[in-house]
Amino acid sequence: MDRVQLATFQAVVEQGSFEAAARALHITPSAVSQRIKALEQTVGQVLVRRGRPCAATNAGQALVRFAGQVALLEQEALGQARDGARLSVVVNADSLNTWFLPVLTAVPDVRFELHVDDQDHSAELLRTGQAMAAVTADHVAVQGCRVEKLGVMRYLAVSAAPIADLGTAPVVVYNRKDELQQRFFGDRPLPPAHYVPAAASFEEAIRQGLGWGMMPEQHARPDLEAGRLVEVVPGRFLDVPLHWQRWKIESAILETLTAAVRTAAVRLLRP
Repeated sequence: MDRVQLATFQAVVEQGSFEAAARALHITPSAVSQRIKALEQTVGQVLVRRGRPCAATNAGQALVRFAGQVALLEQEALGQARDGARLSVVVNADSLNTWFLPVLTAVPDVRFELHVDDQDHSAELLRTGQAMAAVTADHVAVQGCRVEKLGVMRYLAVSAAPIADLGTAPVVVYNRKDELQQRFFGDRPLPPAHYVPAAASFEEAIRQGLGWGMMPEQHARPDLEAGRLVEVVPGRFLDVPLHWQRWKIESAILETLTAAVRTAAVRLLRP
């Protein structure tokens, strides 16, 4: 495959339109269209679903990953000249807010593009080629990726004051993808919920008494010990196994990042 056509295809998927890709590549939209058509003729498949935004077809998703892998290896081969390599990583908000962020400092001269998504949904970004690695709850390796166990993140159900009836008490939920409160609550419908889609604000909403919610143990323990929070059901917790998935390519940068993730997970997650 032609590398220029491949890079143009990657730009269309990342930018969401032929026009935006043209601006990013400093060429005309007509040139972008010609390159995409030529690549589709080479592959024998439609690779881009024309729409708003443009997206890779099922056939194109494998090429999105391949284009990113080619770009990463090329950057490494050039010695990370100028502004260095770029790594796209997806991580759930609680990991980012507790243990993951210091990991990035172990990989110098790299620009990170972080995607924040729920641990049960982050593997989808690997499947579509938007991320090179992910902290995910999915233990089944995405096609073209390796997977390894990291450890367990423990959550405690906490509130600002004791709750007499959990079935009617308001609950704080991170976003519509967040199923932790429902898992803790069981098969019954959740009580009225407040949605607070920011990790720090989510925890502060619980402290302010907006409702009860599942908080990472690392952040809940100091508040419990200080008396600012109480456990909704003393002694009961929810453990979420976390895994690390990454592209299956020989990349020095990905290896360094993976080693840093392993070290941090051993130190900060439960086994």
